[in-house]
Amino acid sequence: MLLPASTVGKKIFMAITGQLLVLFLIAHVAGNSTIYFSALNSYAAHLHALPPLVWAFRLFMIIAFVIHVYAGIALKLENRAAKPQTYAAPHYLKATFAGRNMVWTGVFIFAFLVYHLLQFTFQVINPEIAAQSNSDALGRPDVFMMVVRSFQDAGVILAYTASLAALLLHLSHGIQSSFQTWGLSSDATLPVIEKTGALASLVLFFLYISIPAVIMLGILR
Repeated sequence: MLLPASTVGKKIFMAITGQLLVLFLIAHVAGNSTIYFSALNSYAAHLHALPPLVWAFRLFMIIAFVIHVYAGIALKLENRAAKPQTYAAPHYLKATFAGRNMVWTGVFIFAFLVYHLLQFTFQVINPEIAAQSNSDALGRPDVFMMVVRSFQDAGVILAYTASLAALLLHLSHGIQSSFQTWGLSSDATLPVIEKTGALASLVLFFLYISIPAVIMLGILR
């Protein structure tokens, strides 16, 4: 893959794609939240009314995701090559747990993305649920019932909760790091950027986890 040879160039590519992916997460949870207003089936029907546009957008986001992952791995390998020695008791000065484990939370998120696509997009996981949710009263794919039935399974909720926890950790470091890449941080602004990134991550986490939570509690059925 053709990426800038310099470390700074890779960080810029990583920041751009990371921020695009955060925007996607915001748009995705906004669409999913129509489930609270009995409008999820209508939203899904409008979203898939133009298949070429949907697949073009998916391709664009896949490319952004691949670039983000590739740049992250390349930077990690560069950092490791620059510090080949390991220590029995490493001392972390300002590095947070989230920052030190970005690769592992990224791997977890990737595995979750594959699982999520297989479950809801390609309907390979639990195909009987998709079959039971064939169409609603208006003849549209009954996405609402597919989501509800899926999240009535404790194992599915556990998988989503663990994956969203990984996403929370990844974003809590990634958001503030992406703004630092643009040179927007200073002694005065860094604490604000860090708190804003942490808050944004928490908001996204609770917005996403709220849907399986209300289904599990029987509030939404």
